Amino acid sequence: MGMTLSEKIIADACGQDIVRPGEIVTCKVGLAMTHDSSGARRQEPRLKELGVDVWDPNKVVVITDHYVPAVDALSAEILKITRDWVKDQGIPHFYDMQGICHIVLPERGHLHPGLFAVGGDSHSPTGGAFGSFMVGIGATDMTGVLVTGEIWINVPPTILVNWSGSLSKYVTAKDMMLKLCAEIGLNGANYKVVEFAGDGVTSLSMDERMVLPNMTAEVGAKTGIIAPDQVTVDWLEEHGAKTEGALDWFSDSDCEYEDTLNFDASTLSPQVAAPHSPANAAPVEDYKNIAVQQAYIGACTGAKLEDLQMAAAVIKGKTVATDTRFLVAPASTRITAAAAADGTLATLTAAGAILLPSGCGACAGLGAGILSSGDTCISSTNRNFPGRMGSAHAKVYLGSPYAVAAAAVAGRIIDPREVGDVA
Repeated sequence: MGMTLSEKIIADACGQDIVRPGEIVTCKVGLAMTHDSSGARRQEPRLKELGVDVWDPNKVVVITDHYVPAVDALSAEILKITRDWVKDQGIPHFYDMQGICHIVLPERGHLHPGLFAVGGDSHSPTGGAFGSFMVGIGATDMTGVLVTGEIWINVPPTILVNWSGSLSKYVTAKDMMLKLCAEIGLNGANYKVVEFAGDGVTSLSMDERMVLPNMTAEVGAKTGIIAPDQVTVDWLEEHGAKTEGALDWFSDSDCEYEDTLNFDASTLSPQVAAPHSPANAAPVEDYKNIAVQQAYIGACTGAKLEDLQMAAAVIKGKTVATDTRFLVAPASTRITAAAAADGTLATLTAAGAILLPSGCGACAGLGAGILSSGDTCISSTNRNFPGRMGSAHAKVYLGSPYAVAAAAVAGRIIDPREVGDVA
């Protein structure tokens, strides 16, 4: 019996020919990513107490994205700790205020198929879009990795999520994931790998593919993954990443999946998730006409270049509703530059959008754009738990960039197909 893609990567990392679900193995880490919230402020005192340094500075990537730019003295201190620690440890891969870690990491060529990686953030599975096995770990586990370069793992079983068909206009990968959240619930893939496949997946761009493993965190998965293809290779080459042997990483035809879920992308309609869970997702019609005080395009799952272009496509030539704030926080500085160069930002700001700095921002309840008590917001982010974007008494609906931009124009939740040009 063959192995799944994830099992192959784990086997390679632990030096075994074969691994099976339930087996506990110790793997060598090919890359460890930390950010300003999960990194130096926790790791610096621990490593100092142990009297050790980072095991291999070249395999560590540090990115500031949660507390940037500093809005108070505490934020500034956290950033200073991070910058000083990076210098002290001699870490060459440091991206300070360049964007959200899950976007900057692949953008700067650090991910590739077959890589076993860990990240100090729950949405680290985003790396699975590039054929990497990347899991989110806590600060204590990260200390162990930074000291030893290794981590143990209980080999997880894999669920295959197969999407046939092609998405209709104004339907996106975000809608695919909200549909999955609704179908299996927040713990539907608890400690499992979710592998995405099918025509509905391979037809997606890399920007869109990143959404799928990113949001496996919302169904309790260990990680998510997509087998690399030529689209993956072309993107990686463009970004200076390793591509040698990239297409050798795939699931064997005789591998064993714990379960297989089949969906038809061609029948999927725009989805919206109601407070306070991504699992509260349903067709946008179910939540139509709910007034919103804020529409937010941001975060690792909803502010990539194509996300901004989606929003611009809906809002072009229109104006943001009088009583609605439309905030846009591009996921990286490179994305900001690209969106400025192609006219996307001009379209958004001409309609009344307010441009915010790149970073996690309001998605994590930090910086500009957080919500007050009683606010209702529709957001392109990945979570809408109570207090996630500010006040615990605010209400957050989740939708695609199309749905968020449509709501910004209408001042209420509305099917983006009613606002955009569907001709």
